[in-house]
Amino acid sequence: MNLNEHYKELYKKSSEAILSKNYVLDQQINDASDSRFGITLLIRPSEKIKSEINLLLNELKEVDSDQYFYPDSDIHITVLSIISCHEGFDLNQISPHDYIEIICKSLVDIDKIKIAFRGVTASSSAVMIQGFPLDDSIDILRNKLRENFQNTNLKQSIDSRYTISTAHSTIMRFKENLKDPEKLIAVTEKFRDYDFGEFTVENLELVYNDWYQRAENTKVLGEFRL
Repeated sequence: MNLNEHYKELYKKSSEAILSKNYVLDQQINDASDSRFGITLLIRPSEKIKSEINLLLNELKEVDSDQYFYPDSDIHITVLSIISCHEGFDLNQISPHDYIEIICKSLVDIDKIKIAFRGVTASSSAVMIQGFPLDDSIDILRNKLRENFQNTNLKQSIDSRYTISTAHSTIMRFKENLKDPEKLIAVTEKFRDYDFGEFTVENLELVYNDWYQRAENTKVLGEFRL
């Protein structure tokens, strides 16, 4: 996949939808009864990267503070959604150690993962930072994980929603009607090609998480040094 073209096309389509007020609101962000949980292997950006992201977040908040903004603790890149979030899933249904073993096996001979955060894209319901892997290490890891999990009887739903191939981070979701779509898009245009920096991934986390990766609902099951 040509990530640059993918992000570009996604931004074009989504910004047009936002400007024409055909955006989508997330109706479950404030729902205390939301019981969608799953298991995810993820990457946390460096503190320096998150500091740069906050420059964008601050401008977005000035335009429309009623939306949902990801705090530093929740910003992440999904390596693979091993069990997609769904109602009724609980940790007592699996043995986390079995999953940790498969991940350790998949990490053998994986090179350092380096990711550049450059520019902003959007969906019809969110704003995202564009992530670009600087080599094919993350793709190799994802394919190893897919193969190794498929060769087990472990509960998993890898690629059931979509086949992940990007390295983006969602930083804002729409939960209320946008106050001024034009101003929102003006901010995203300003940061459309902004260089947020690059970082070398030092560790991965396997987490039990809710749909929004909120820290208060997240349990770290395993950490893996690279």
